[in-house]
Formats: sequence, C-alpha cells, structure tokens
Amino acid sequence: METLAAIRWCVPTLILVVALLIQPSASIYCEEDDCYDLLGVSQSANSSEIKKAYYKLSLKHHPDKNPDPESKKLFVKVANAYEILKDEATREQYDYAIAHPEEVFYNTARYYHAYYGHKTDTRAVLVGLILVVSGFQYLNQWTRYNQAIDMVKKTPAYKNKLKALELERTGGVTNKKKGNKQINKKMEEDLSKELELDIKGAEKPSIWELFGIRLLLLPYTLGKLLLWYGCWFWRYQVKKAPYSWEDASYLTRRSLGVPFQSWRNVDESRKDDLIERRLWEKPNMESYVAEMRKESKRRR
Repeated sequence: METLAAIRWCVPTLILVVALLIQPSASIYCEEDDCYDLLGVSQSANSSEIKKAYYKLSLKHHPDKNPDPESKKLFVKVANAYEILKDEATREQYDYAIAHPEEVFYNTARYYHAYYGHKTDTRAVLVGLILVVSGFQYLNQWTRYNQAIDMVKKTPAYKNKLKALELERTGGVTNKKKGNKQINKKMEEDLSKELELDIKGAEKPSIWELFGIRLLLLPYTLGKLLLWYGCWFWRYQVKKAPYSWEDASYLTRRSLGVPFQSWRNVDESRKDDLIERRLWEKPNMESYVAEMRKESKRRR
C-alpha cells in the first residue's frame, strides 16, 4: 500500500516538473519576448525592413553610445532577434513554432539542429557514441559475469570442489573451530581464485569483444576472412584436397548449427564421431537426423 501511495504521489509530481521544464516552442528563440516585437516589425515584414529596423535599434542601444545597463540587455536581445529573422531558414522555423506551439519537441529539435548541428564534428560524435556503447557493453559483461560467478559459488558442485582443494592444501586436515571462521572465510576466498570457472554464456569479459574494438579491427577481420575463403576455395575446390580436422570440425559445427562456445565444450570423442560421419554431406546429415529422432522416440 505504501508503494502504491508513493507511486500515486510521484507520477503527478513528475508530470508537473516536466511541464515546468519544457518551454513553449517560440520561447527558445527569443526567450519570453517575440522576435518581431523586439525589432518593432510585423511578421509579414521583408528582409529589407528587418535589416533597417535592426540597424536603427542597434545604434540606439549600442553599449558604446548608451551606457544604461538595461539598454545593453536590450541590445543583446535585438541582436539575437536579428540573427534569427535575417536568415530565411531560421525565420521559417520560428514562424512555424509560433503557428504550432503544441509541437514542442519537434520545434526544439529543429532549433538545436540549426544552431548547433553545423558546429559539431560528426566524426567526434560518432567516436563518442562508439566509446559510450563499448563502455556500457563492457560494464554489462562484467555484471553478467559476476552474477554468474555468484550463482555458481552457491551450487553444491562448486562447494565440493572448494572443499577438496582445501583438503589438498591443508594436507587433509580441516579446522572446524568456530573461532577460526574468519580464517576459513579468507582461505575460501583465496582458494576460489585458484578454481577456474568455465561458465557457459557468461565468459570473462575481454576488450577484444567490445563493439568499438571490433569496429576498429574490421578491415583486418575482412581481409583475414577473404584470405581464408581464398585458401579454402583453392585447397578444397581446385586441388580437391581432403579436409583437415579443423576444417572438418568447422563444417560439422556449421551443419549442426552449434555455436562455437558450445562446440568447445563437446567431448573430443564425440567430436571425432560426428566428424567421421561427414555431416556436411546432405545424405549423411539426413541419416543422422533420422537416427536422432528414433533415439528420442525410444527414450520417451
């Protein structure tokens, strides 16, 4: 109930804050003023009239000629209004914002694109985006890995391995006194570092797997891939040489649709059996599938 009450209180507050933060579409150009009113011209005024009005006001309120602080502020506003209205593109955007004040996000996006888009180096933005994505990817990988490690450490199999390693280190003697609980805990942390945990789907993070690094190495990867395909074609299509164990393993894995990490965990004898079947050849694959179906029915 307290949670529901908090949600009911937070939602209206959030809506109110967002409403206060979002400015009207036209106010992002000349703040609370109207750009046309600042220059003393109508919205239908042409560029010549706008230019003439600006020069007249700038002479009147220029800080060198008018030391009044309020006049200086007005001079800045007039100059800003002229910058907006002298350019046909930004004037068109401003007129659209006046006519469609409800399209807040669209008008705001057009404004910032017009004023800051050309000042931003696209390459710098792209590099920054790649670094941010890679950073989040690396943090996510470490989070997943640590969560997987914590889950594995709670399993009986891990505890048995840890106990066996402790017995090996202490010569088969364990101290069960309560006073040595902290010592045993420290020993457990030290021993856990010695155990190599191979967790499927949560391998230890590596910078070589990051999006940014892969993108950087893309030319090298493509070149290596083309070279590999060229060697494959020459060796097995032109020279008709027998497949090596590694290449036969690749063909078998691809035929079965098994991911590389999963294939690594398959027993070597099982791999040899599958490779000898030459499953990349269609008749052999069909025969193997039929066998697996019969085996599945028999187990049921």
